[in-house]
Amino acid sequence: MREFDDDGRIWWGPTGEARPSIKRYLNEVADLVPRTLWTKESVGSNRSSKNEQRAIFAGAASFDTPKPSALIERIIQIAASSSDIVLDSFAGSGTTGHAVLKLNAQDSGSRRFVMIETESYADTLTAERVRRVMTGYGEAKKEVQGLGGGFDYYTVGEPMFLADDNLNEAVGTEAIRAYVAYSEGIPTDDQTTVENPHSPYLLGLNRETAWIFHYEPDRATSLDMDFLAGLRFGASTGAGKPGTVIIYADRCLLSAAFMTKHGIIFKKIPRDITRF
Repeated sequence: MREFDDDGRIWWGPTGEARPSIKRYLNEVADLVPRTLWTKESVGSNRSSKNEQRAIFAGAASFDTPKPSALIERIIQIAASSSDIVLDSFAGSGTTGHAVLKLNAQDSGSRRFVMIETESYADTLTAERVRRVMTGYGEAKKEVQGLGGGFDYYTVGEPMFLADDNLNEAVGTEAIRAYVAYSEGIPTDDQTTVENPHSPYLLGLNRETAWIFHYEPDRATSLDMDFLAGLRFGASTGAGKPGTVIIYADRCLLSAAFMTKHGIIFKKIPRDITRF
């Protein structure tokens, strides 16, 4: 430290009393120093981003720390192609969506965006900004033409699983069936509704596999001979029994040997049935 200090390589702050820092010169860290300077004239500033917000939302600064859309445009131009999907997990004021729409309008690109926001302003600010820049905003001399485009707005519902890893049955049977079909990877064309000729518990069917979700919200279910007798394949149903049948239920009363012989795979429904 003394050698560095004697050599003028220690910075003690403007008054000489600050925490010491080692000086590094340009020829020592050339590869670590930014070689491009983005000025506020080219990518905006805090002031320009707030002015942009005021113009979109009729004079009111709706968000404390918006980013300039020009800055996000520049980043997207560097990091993504004209057909990429841009993800913003902390969407805030919606600048990312705005920037993507502006770039697409400029170069006829097909970029898409996915924005996520957990705060209460997700619809009234984040999504609303994108709606306004799509359709246009402002009046008279301050009118800004819409950029076009479109987006879908989704909200997250109840969690599918509880803290104890059991199903959250409050989401409803339809949502649970959809989740199981998704987790099993059942192709869309093979998925079925409860109104099918085989079983109201059938989730999906093709030549190789049948997926069955034997679930009732108010009672425990069993995979047993009586349940198998209620399944309908062949004859007038239009489809024979596939080689593999995956059946979800609360408990299994069949032997392993029997299931192996008939191509049955049992999967226990993750829920607490002690209340029944």
